[in-house]
Amino acid sequence: MKVIIIGGVAAGMSAAAKLKRANKEADVVVYEKSKHVSFGACGLPYFVGNFFEDSNKMIARTAEQFNASGISVNTEHEVLSINTMNQTVSVKNLLTEEIFTDHYDQLMIATGASAIIPPIKNVHVGNVFTLKSMEDGLALKNMMANEALKRIAIVGAGFIGLEVVEAAKQYGKEIHVFQLNDRVLVDTFDKEVTDILEEELRQQGVHLHLNNTVTELIGDTQVQKVVSTDGIFDIDLVVLTTGVRPNTTFLKDSGLEMTANGAIIIDEEGRTSVQGIYAAGDCATISHRLKKDPAYIPLATGANKMGRIIGENLAGAHKKFNGSLASACLKVLSLEAGRTGLSEKEVQDLGIDYRSVFITDMNQTSYYPGQSKISVKLIYDAHTKVILGGQVVGRKDAVQRVNVLATAIVARLTTDQLAMLDLCYAPPFSRTWDVLNIAGSVAK
Repeated sequence: MKVIIIGGVAAGMSAAAKLKRANKEADVVVYEKSKHVSFGACGLPYFVGNFFEDSNKMIARTAEQFNASGISVNTEHEVLSINTMNQTVSVKNLLTEEIFTDHYDQLMIATGASAIIPPIKNVHVGNVFTLKSMEDGLALKNMMANEALKRIAIVGAGFIGLEVVEAAKQYGKEIHVFQLNDRVLVDTFDKEVTDILEEELRQQGVHLHLNNTVTELIGDTQVQKVVSTDGIFDIDLVVLTTGVRPNTTFLKDSGLEMTANGAIIIDEEGRTSVQGIYAAGDCATISHRLKKDPAYIPLATGANKMGRIIGENLAGAHKKFNGSLASACLKVLSLEAGRTGLSEKEVQDLGIDYRSVFITDMNQTSYYPGQSKISVKLIYDAHTKVILGGQVVGRKDAVQRVNVLATAIVARLTTDQLAMLDLCYAPPFSRTWDVLNIAGSVAK
């Protein structure tokens, strides 16, 4: 049996490794467009910010290591198209320009996503970057270290945009964040949480330009000014972080069913609408535990889990993914924030009769150093009180409390049960009634 995997980052290499362990006789061939496989792009903002210096730390296993395990990895090879009738792929060797055809018995597509380039005039002028690939990270880190480049514009206030804020702070840059919507992280967190994050950003000198559209970049060889609905700003460096788009344009004539944004629709086993073809990662949808429709959740956690499941299924199993909660977290300067399950907008869109509660308490006892505010939002069914979503923001241990809420949602705990949940207590870590207990108790 020959299996071709298109894309060798998170989902693709997880599948390849699991398949080879499950079936040592399988002929596994991976085609990856870039120079690197098994690359953790989530580390890029922290590499750029010089929190660590060795870029190889973002690579879990090299192509050579995979080849030694019996997996044929071909980097700098781009798959141009697939022929589902003949079960072949057309491949271009980017080093030699040679184009050839390869045959598969089963196929997995794990081509990831690319950074969206917004329709900004003169957007391709010098000193304008995205942050998606290893090459992006190396180039941006080099520019950040240039002391002559003092003012940075970040276009887009999602996860990557706000993580780049922290990187730029490391270099003492003057930071301007431009966001099309009226608040940061608008697709992920509810307003109570983003209000706290925005206050933190402003207090630490970050210029937030909300409800703002960047229309033009001014400069001949490199950017000198940013033109937006707020005015014209002197800027030396621009980072575009306006979201990602699935890398699926090469599949337009394949017959694969996709969503409006180009994500390949898969089922719980990772199967596409074409027999013998699987997909996972940022190029595909994923099943959501609390939603019926396929969801686009481009996160490394789901990509790795789905890749592992597909690897087993390529070997003949019928493993099913039990559903994502879109659990996600980030650090915003001295704050950390996390979310899981459904947001308030999502429960409204689903027509669920719900209630929510938002409280602010303390993360630990007052007599041990390090006490600070921590805020929790719970979203729950109005009738059963089963927890549907949760968000936490604070200076210490907020994210780990989100992990508790994710477990509570999977277990279908109610707010009453959360109120009495037996959580650990010691003065450095919490109060005798943890903030999660209090949130559950307040929820009526």
